[in-house]
Parts: sequence; structure tokens; C-alpha cells
Amino acid sequence: MSFCDLALDCVTKLQPYVPGKPIEELERELGISNIVKLASNENPLGPSEKVLAVIANTAKQVTRYPDGNGFVLKAALAEKYKLDTAQITLGNGSNDVLELIARAFVTAADEVLFSQYAFAVYPLVTQAIGAKAVIAPSHNYGHDLQAMSTLISEKTKLIFIANPNNPTGTYLEAEELEAFIAQVASTTLVVLDEAYVEYNEQDVDSIDWLAKYPNLIITRTFSKAYGLAGLRVGYALSHPEVADLLNRIRQPFNVNALALAAATVALQDKAYITKTKQLNNDGMQQLIVGFNALNLNYIPSKGNFITVDVQKSGDKVFNDLLQQGVIVRPVTNYGLPKHIRVSIGLAAENQRFIDTLSEVL
Repeated sequence: MSFCDLALDCVTKLQPYVPGKPIEELERELGISNIVKLASNENPLGPSEKVLAVIANTAKQVTRYPDGNGFVLKAALAEKYKLDTAQITLGNGSNDVLELIARAFVTAADEVLFSQYAFAVYPLVTQAIGAKAVIAPSHNYGHDLQAMSTLISEKTKLIFIANPNNPTGTYLEAEELEAFIAQVASTTLVVLDEAYVEYNEQDVDSIDWLAKYPNLIITRTFSKAYGLAGLRVGYALSHPEVADLLNRIRQPFNVNALALAAATVALQDKAYITKTKQLNNDGMQQLIVGFNALNLNYIPSKGNFITVDVQKSGDKVFNDLLQQGVIVRPVTNYGLPKHIRVSIGLAAENQRFIDTLSEVL
């Protein structure tokens, strides 16, 4: 007997998400050290001293279960965004919240709409619940909202929009994005995935739209700009009734005590975010200069990463870089076989990548 015979058909057909290789694994495999990891869009600054201090203090109480409601963190988020705590759902990273949304609202008879080159989790959660994925063709590697509008049907229950988009880094301006949300029927939920929103200056804050569009859900994370990827904490902001439904299926202790404490402190550490943004801007420019010197085309990015056309097999370039101790991200699985995605690192790490890429090419 095969256990696949016992599983749901939509599950057996899934291709698991493949995370970036950790440094320790590569050191064991290749017997090398001094590895540079620029694969997972992590903050290269490392955690702030304030975060390390609160983690050390909270660690003394890890024999206790965390606050299952995340009261302190929710209160901090509510104060920051001028919302009610009843509008907040906490998750084990924003990926957790994305899955909660799909499981709470989508059935196998429904359709989920997202763009070509969109975040890999969208098709994963769609297939996991047996729903139909409707993929809109992209425009310049980003969302074509006009094309997406034409694909909305009475079966469309959920629309995923990543802004900035991962893995391409493309960005939708507020006016265009709000116009799209405004014309979507109230019976269709729009999920605005803003994992990288802190890297950009905003003239219009999308959170202000929540009062106008009850079917809008905004997801954000502490994994990127706030530097807490290893702790896994994200959140959704929505209409209170939507949050209530999400919290009904959310596991009681899905965010651990260290993550709750660290995220609360990180949220208030403006100096860390300022330093992060400056480092990212400088690093982005450093990589762009390097790509221009190598005559490589890249996709302009508003995230903490950039995707570049290496003009040959991206998988081969990825493996060649890997052999030299530089970890990046191949994006063939996104339909970009000649591109690689590179996270912004420290200046020395960025230069190591550019120099090694030059040798590999």
C-alpha cells in the first residue's frame, strides 16, 4: 500500500516549497567555509541589541506557554496603525496567515487569482485546498492589474497581490492599486501581501484603505526589515469579522514567546529600521553598478533583493556560485530559467557575490 493512496489528490500533486540552503549544510556538503548567503531575503544587520536583550530576558520563562492571544504585540500594532486589536491576526510568519486566509474562505469549487511570477506560496496554498489557480500574465515581470480584472469571475473567492512582488521586486503605485481594489466585488477577498513594505517610503499607507474596503486583508511580517526571520512572526490586518474567522482556525500558540517579545520591541525600534533601509539602498546600488559593469539586465526592485538575467541557465550559475561559497536563489521554478535572485547583504558580501559572478560568467 502507498500512503499516497490515502492522501488527498490535491496534496499528492503538490511540489514542496524548497527553502534556500543554510550555511551549515553547504559547509558539510562542500567542505568549505567563509560562505556568503544571499538567498533568503534576510536582514544582513542581524538582530538589534534591544531585541537580543528582550529575548534573553524572555528565555527565562520558556517553561510557560506563550500568550495565545498575543495581547501585548497586538496592542503595539494597533497603536502603530491606529486600528483595533480585533482587526489583527498573528501568524507563525506571514506565510502562516496566508494559509489561514485560504483555508478559512476558499473551497475546492472556488478560484484563487494571482499573477505570473508571484510568490510561490500562493499556488501552494491554492492547490493544498483543491481550489483552481487562475494566473494572470505579468507586465514587465510585475502585476498587470488590468489583465487580472478581466479574469475575475463569480467563482473568484480570493486575489493575492504582493507589493513589492517576490521574486521580481516590482511595485504597484498606490493610485493604481486602490483603483483595482475598489472595483473588486465585496464577495471577493483581496489579500495585499506587503512583506517588504518597510523598505519604501509611502505617500499613501494602504492601511488607510481598510476602513473603505471590508474585503481587503493586508499581511506584513517581521522577517524582513525587522530582522526576525528565525523567530517567524507575521500578521494580518483586516475587518474585525475577517480577523475573528481567521482566529477561529488559528492554532492557539502559533507564535512563540520569544517571537512575541522580540517583535514588540522591534516594532518600536525606529533607529534599526532607518539603518536597515540605508544599508539596503546602498547595497542595491552596489549590485546595480556591478550588473551594469557585467552588461547584465536586472529587474528594478523595491525589496531587499534583486533579480538579474545571467544570460544562461540560472540553475547552472546558481550551482557554480554555490561551489564558490556564495548562496543565491535560482528562480526557474517561477518561470525565470535565465535569472537568479540575490538578497542585499553587507557591502563585503555584495562585492564577494559580484566578483564571484564575474568569474562564473
